[in-house]
Amino acid sequence: MMRPAISYITLGVTDLARSVNFYRDVFGWPTAGIVGTELTHGAVAFFKLQHGLTLALWPRNSIAADAGIGCGEPDQCGLLLAHNVTSAAEVDQLMSILATAGATIHKPAQPLVWGGYGGLIADPDGHLWEIVYNPN
Repeated sequence: MMRPAISYITLGVTDLARSVNFYRDVFGWPTAGIVGTELTHGAVAFFKLQHGLTLALWPRNSIAADAGIGCGEPDQCGLLLAHNVTSAAEVDQLMSILATAGATIHKPAQPLVWGGYGGLIADPDGHLWEIVYNPN
């Protein structure tokens, strides 16, 4: 049996440099940048997150080559990542900072049907991020 843990989340991206710039410059996450360029389909970037989690950005065509599959059209509904904060005011502040820095706002911050408060942004490849406060 697998223990309930995730070590890496790898997002398939179209333009690795553009995506690294977004996560480094818009989100402000530290990275050593793109590594593995000397390997065929090896170029990748890593962002160390909390609790031992790593976000990896890997070109979609490299994922396809590694998996032996074809790449279809990206589907924004296939994944929703969340960044939880400690207050509704922090949601508003972060959404404003992200919008100013170039994030695409898909849903402005607002009260949510389940009692929380949040909004949705997208990275350059359309991966959705929920910026959310959960009072519960």
